[in-house]
Amino acid sequence: MVEDAVEAIGFGKFQWKLSVLTGLAWMADAMEMMILSILAPQLHCEWWLPSWQVALLTSVVFVGMMSSSTLWGNISDQYGRKTGLKISVLWTLYYGILSAFAPVYSWILVLRGLVGFGIGGVPQSVTLYAEFLPMKARAKCILLIEVFWAFGTVFEVVLAVFVMPSLGWRWLLLLSAVPLLIFAVLCFWLPESARYDVLSGNQEKAIATLKRIATENGAPMPLGKLIISRQEDRGKMRDLFTPHFRWTTLLLWFIWFSNAFSYYGLVLLTTELFQAGDVCSISSQKKAVEAKCSLACEYLSEEDYMDLLWTTLSEFPGVLVTLWIIDRLGRKKTMALCFAVFSLCSLLLFICVGRTMLTLLLFIARAFISGGFQAAYVYTPEVYPTATRALGLGSCSGMARVGALITPFIAQVMLESSVYLSLAVYSGCCLLAALASCFLPIETKGRGLQESSHREWGQEMVGRGTHGTGVTRSNSGSQE
Repeated sequence: MVEDAVEAIGFGKFQWKLSVLTGLAWMADAMEMMILSILAPQLHCEWWLPSWQVALLTSVVFVGMMSSSTLWGNISDQYGRKTGLKISVLWTLYYGILSAFAPVYSWILVLRGLVGFGIGGVPQSVTLYAEFLPMKARAKCILLIEVFWAFGTVFEVVLAVFVMPSLGWRWLLLLSAVPLLIFAVLCFWLPESARYDVLSGNQEKAIATLKRIATENGAPMPLGKLIISRQEDRGKMRDLFTPHFRWTTLLLWFIWFSNAFSYYGLVLLTTELFQAGDVCSISSQKKAVEAKCSLACEYLSEEDYMDLLWTTLSEFPGVLVTLWIIDRLGRKKTMALCFAVFSLCSLLLFICVGRTMLTLLLFIARAFISGGFQAAYVYTPEVYPTATRALGLGSCSGMARVGALITPFIAQVMLESSVYLSLAVYSGCCLLAALASCFLPIETKGRGLQESSHREWGQEMVGRGTHGTGVTRSNSGSQE
């Protein structure tokens, strides 16, 4: 089976190239998201936009991502991982460049929504990437790809520092599309998933891909005949709710929702808490009722950019911690731990602490909630079979966007009435997500990727990772 061939060939030059290419897609995704926090205040001042139009500029991107995530997963399962990823990247590149030439607010609103629609397909790069990785390297490699996300956000802030004062936001939008352009040019090298080709009945193409990987890695191609899995209907939503996967899907949807809800909520809360000094200052201060013009604005200062930069840097420790524990504790316990630590830090913010302790708690909270996100990206492609892997990841990504859409109402609207209630909502949500992680019925640590959905989970993976001449192969993937 393809799993045997991937394990036998191992990790090498091919996977390194694929890592960089997948990382470019993630870096571009991060830059397009980070630009929202830079573009909104700029347009607020330049075009004299009221605050609700500024908020809508951010929300429309999440609406586009939410509406398209499942669609891109469906396309990737039906027409191929490479096809879905390539179309989504070209779509995002095209409308991202057009955004730089938007003459009025209505145009940039529509174009950024279309950019969000394209970004919804970028997570499919993880599906393609995971299907080429041997079991022992899978978790570490997917987590290291998340480093590109952090680099993307940092690079966007640094780019804004140099570009915004002299060239303006239009050039920033153009230059932010460069990683997508590089990815689009290098797409010709990207192969289709051998697992997908086998599932589609295209045995010759799958063998050619595996031979290419073996050649690039300088490893021998395994002897024998490639077993063709049963051809299945792909990209059907009902497959996520079969008896084997119904509970897993529902729990994962809540976990992904909680991840994005808490992650973006913390990003919004951080600015408010830093400005006030601590939670007690926010709760005790009586906001003077002043006639404040909704069109009043302030351009982002160099200090504001530095705050954005320092906040973003807190994600790097999250990657390192998750990388260290995910193969020791397992995927489920790692996600549960990340949620629990975030929940604890949220509760500790109730205490009137100084600026230093506030900064430390916020950094720890962001590091662990980003780590939980990364663990979810490792677990989700591993738990679903090839026929529904892209759709499963896409639907989970869609639920994450729902959380991102709702969180401003808690972090900004509810915060005005009660900061303690806002923190309690985030803490409670992550506590429930930690329990949901523990109740997931399948642990994927030490398992290969499942090829067929016609066998109970785990049957095909027995014996993987101990390849040799004496390995007994399961015939569960043979033609039925």
